Amino acid sequence: MLEPLGVDGATFAVYHALLSHPDSTPAEISALVKLPLAEVSQILDDLRKLELLVPTWTNPDAEHAVHPRVGLSGLVERRRGELNRMADELRQAETSAEVISEQYNELLTSRSSGDVEVLKGRANASRRIEELGLNARGSFWGMIPAHIDDTIHPDSVTPDLQLLQRGIKLRTLYLQNMTVSKPGLDYAATLHRHGGEVRATPTLPMRLLIIDHELAVMAMDPQNPTAGALIHRSPAVVALAMSLFDSYWSRSAELFSPEDRDDNNPLTPHEAEVLRLLAGGAKDEQVARLLGISLRTARRITANLSERLDATSRFELGVAAAKRGWV
Repeated sequence: MLEPLGVDGATFAVYHALLSHPDSTPAEISALVKLPLAEVSQILDDLRKLELLVPTWTNPDAEHAVHPRVGLSGLVERRRGELNRMADELRQAETSAEVISEQYNELLTSRSSGDVEVLKGRANASRRIEELGLNARGSFWGMIPAHIDDTIHPDSVTPDLQLLQRGIKLRTLYLQNMTVSKPGLDYAATLHRHGGEVRATPTLPMRLLIIDHELAVMAMDPQNPTAGALIHRSPAVVALAMSLFDSYWSRSAELFSPEDRDDNNPLTPHEAEVLRLLAGGAKDEQVARLLGISLRTARRITANLSERLDATSRFELGVAAAKRGWV
């Protein structure tokens, strides 16, 4: 139990023997602890280094074991000092690691020029795409030419569901063969129930994300998903990407009909609270402040609700929502 202080079982046994039999010779200590004399001699040297065995005041040629309250407390303080120094060094190393990481990220994007951002490596690309998703304001379109991971739980709060809860319009285009995977199909159904648009098509040329009709995210190498991604901001490239997406979207099949939506839970938490506040006469500014969201987000949620209920005014929105039992 004293190992963190540098005192193992054998060392403690010799130390305890010295405390119990202070006038014993090394040979007698060896017999008491049942250890070879050579090993006891080495342990005695270790005890001297630990300052648990020191010369006596009256006879410098003689030694005695230091009282545990003094000796072990001293070891604890020295060990605490070492740990504090190590903690300081660790904090300095952590700070240096963060600096190096930032420099590396800058290096990864150093090829970025003008309207193109280069993200090398899957991890770096994933982090950046997640950040872009958090900053999405209106729409998030995805063309996903891969199977949905069977480990995804349909009720888990994924980035897709978080987008829908924020009122972002989500369109996702999957491969038709994903329907052979029950977890994959269940996940797509969950997106649909929460207001996302989901379709499937036999083939897809590449992975593509379009955010707010302003950014197009493409794989750096379609044949190597670990290579990284390219983020295009050029209006011309984004327009081409949207045209490609629209082409496949228009030829794709809807996996679910509008009637498949969960009428028992048709609204996201934000949508339900916005409707409740609007029904109470709250303005957009009040809704935004009370829900802790931006004014733009509050207005977007209201606009999406009006579109879903085919309402052209706040009054019509309230009437339509009341008819459905949403407020």
